[in-house]
Amino acid sequence: MSNTVETHLLAYPFPSSGHVIPLIDLSKILVSHNIHVTVLVTPSTQNLVPTNYSPLLQTFLLPQPHFPNPNQNRLISILSFMRQHHYPILLHWARTHPSPPSAIISDFFLGWAHLLARDLHVPRLLFSPTGASTLSICFSLWRDIDLLQNDNTDDPDSVVSFPTLPNSPFYPSWQITSMFKEKKGEPQPELEIINNDFRLNLEAWGVVFNSFLDLEPSYFDHLKKELGHARVWAVGPVMPTEPGSNEPEERGGTSTISCDLLTTWLDKLEDRSVVYVCFGSRTVLTTVQMEVLTTALELSGVNFILSVTAPDERHVDQDCGVIPSGFIERARGRGRGFVIEGWAPQLVILSHRAVGSFLTHCGWNSVLEGLVSGVVMLTWPMGADQYTNAKLLVDQLGVAVRVGEGNKKVPKISELVEIIKGSLGGLKERVRAQELRDAALGAIQKNGSSHKQLDVLVKDLNKLKNE
Repeated sequence: MSNTVETHLLAYPFPSSGHVIPLIDLSKILVSHNIHVTVLVTPSTQNLVPTNYSPLLQTFLLPQPHFPNPNQNRLISILSFMRQHHYPILLHWARTHPSPPSAIISDFFLGWAHLLARDLHVPRLLFSPTGASTLSICFSLWRDIDLLQNDNTDDPDSVVSFPTLPNSPFYPSWQITSMFKEKKGEPQPELEIINNDFRLNLEAWGVVFNSFLDLEPSYFDHLKKELGHARVWAVGPVMPTEPGSNEPEERGGTSTISCDLLTTWLDKLEDRSVVYVCFGSRTVLTTVQMEVLTTALELSGVNFILSVTAPDERHVDQDCGVIPSGFIERARGRGRGFVIEGWAPQLVILSHRAVGSFLTHCGWNSVLEGLVSGVVMLTWPMGADQYTNAKLLVDQLGVAVRVGEGNKKVPKISELVEIIKGSLGGLKERVRAQELRDAALGAIQKNGSSHKQLDVLVKDLNKLKNE
């Protein structure tokens, strides 16, 4: 490895753990290739970046977004704040830094970083926190908003189709995120500004994916044609995968139940005898969803680990489910399982031989962690890109079993009981899951597809220093 720093990359994630963690994972990999990375953090996310990791991995603290207008959409508020307040700070910082950035890589929520890069006369790379299939759909909607011209979310049969995409996917209109929709008769100038920022992603110098070629080959080919260039790099899965590493335990947060306690319990169980249930760090289940889930887990008789998120100020006036009285005590008393309230050491759990299936909301990070663990996934998406991810897993990859869809399709308790019990058996999905596990791990090994793509990315970044 050369001792000369070839380039300085400014990494700008959206300030949410699901977006920050994979960009930090990528930053660690780039640092190992002698690239200087400065990660832009806020007070709520700075603890996600490891301290003293390497002199080449630095952070720069930006103001925490706040929400003076309680009636404004939370996401729009965050993006508007970042655009207004972070932009001038970053412009001044980059222009006065002794080692100014050679390029910016930012989350796809932060399309306006393209304008910042233009002002600094450097390229901007788009980092996609989701897969190539979902980003292909987003690109189609950004280019042609008329795809939603016949949208009617009140009609259960209303469908949005994408005939120009690989596999010609289609979705119920209610599964398309509201960020693409304006309420009829209600002008929303801020939404239009945000959507214009999203469209700037189409002008990115290059796109980096936390994915791998064998997972979504036709979509990577499509995106290269869509963008008109080949600077589309699939370098994932970008996550710690080495046996014995303590990174999965420390990555992202602290669990209310220690890893030692969990692994000691798992070590005593048979292979593929545990179902792990988690809907991510932001999803709060409704009363009905929580009742169906906990009742089905109890009636199924299987061993389980259930991770749930407690409601906070974001969920005021929402229907939020709570763990039934006595459920936690009964699960632990019978030795059948644990309930983790808050952050869960997901990679540690999924990688254990005793875990056979994963009931998931299908966030992209969870999808990849499920894939590298080779477990059968049970899909219950709740919003955002989760519906398209679930469709990819079930209909195109054949590694998952469909369970539910948000509030619209909540499974019956009896159905969920049978799905949970069956998920620990010899399903055809398990064979496919093992195949994709081998493909995912092979991609990041030397001479694997992601390893080769990473080498190309590093070379392309290093060339920028001399341009």
